[in-house]
Amino acid sequence: MFITLEGGEGTGKSTQIKLLQQALGDAGVNALATREPGGTEQAERIRDLLLQRDSGDFDPMTEALLLFAARREHLARKIWPALERGEWVISDRFADSTRAFQGYGMGLEMGVIENLYRMTAGDFQPDLTFILDIDPEVGLRRSLKRQAETAVTEDRYERMGLAFHQRLRNGFLEIAKQFPERCIVIDAAEDVETVHARLMREIMARANSALKGMRHAGTV
Repeated sequence: MFITLEGGEGTGKSTQIKLLQQALGDAGVNALATREPGGTEQAERIRDLLLQRDSGDFDPMTEALLLFAARREHLARKIWPALERGEWVISDRFADSTRAFQGYGMGLEMGVIENLYRMTAGDFQPDLTFILDIDPEVGLRRSLKRQAETAVTEDRYERMGLAFHQRLRNGFLEIAKQFPERCIVIDAAEDVETVHARLMREIMARANSALKGMRHAGTV
């Protein structure tokens, strides 16, 4: 399975991915954790260019092109090979973040983003996407507090203001409506353990359903 976690800043995606990887490992599933932008050496260089506070401003189209360049590297060199080996992949962000950030947040035409996606990934899609939802004010406070404690300087998006992050949240919720077959909205304001338990229930239900389908098709 290819599982993605999406949402605004401060929703706890990184924490939940660590917990998922550990829980799946305990259940005998080899799960690879990764992130976007990033995941490979070249893609991480693009991440630094886009997320660091001193990176300056980009035209939304330029930003989308950089993100899809990083995504192609991520897919070709890490995600697809892992899936071919039979591993699960859990990614902190994927293409829904481009739809939300550059599309809903910055106003880039969605048709442009979808064309770039098709050129980069074809018809490949995540099997399951969790959209961790939280009030942007709460999420930004969480994120800025964490950054202050760890001296992280990847805060370019956090500095874009509350109005941008409200558009971001609305965009993610709209994406969940557009792709209901793979997107599940999770209340990220709940405590860490509650969110983790909900994610695991949904993953196991989806995995069991897929396994039953394979058995009916005679492939297992």
